[in-house]
Amino acid sequence: MMDLVIEVDNEPGSLARVAAAISDAGVNISAATCTGPGDKAAMHILVPHAEAAKHALATANITVTSQREVVVVDAEDRPGVLADMARMIAEAGIDLDLVYVATRTRLVFGSPDLDALKDILGVEARASVS
Repeated sequence: MMDLVIEVDNEPGSLARVAAAISDAGVNISAATCTGPGDKAAMHILVPHAEAAKHALATANITVTSQREVVVVDAEDRPGVLADMARMIAEAGIDLDLVYVATRTRLVFGSPDLDALKDILGVEARASVS
């Protein structure tokens, strides 16, 4: 899965424009998060088909500022699951720089050491669990 970062104006309708462009291309948004209390916001969109989503966004004059592969794992919806996974990752000495929750109770993790993160979470080298 790919995490796309899109810088948008922090104004009403920005999310609607991004979501419409992606959905009009037939691409499902698996997760989204947005940060930025100022004039600009950084929107993270998790998509299974990054090239189609990027093309649709470009057609709508929306720029993807960066993209990266992330690890997506199924998780139980109960207290302590995130803490347990985060502890396991920390004990392996892996630094996380991105975490958010996706649809169907999945957790999204990003790390500068993606291979080590995949190893500790038991995710295959070329495919993420989704």
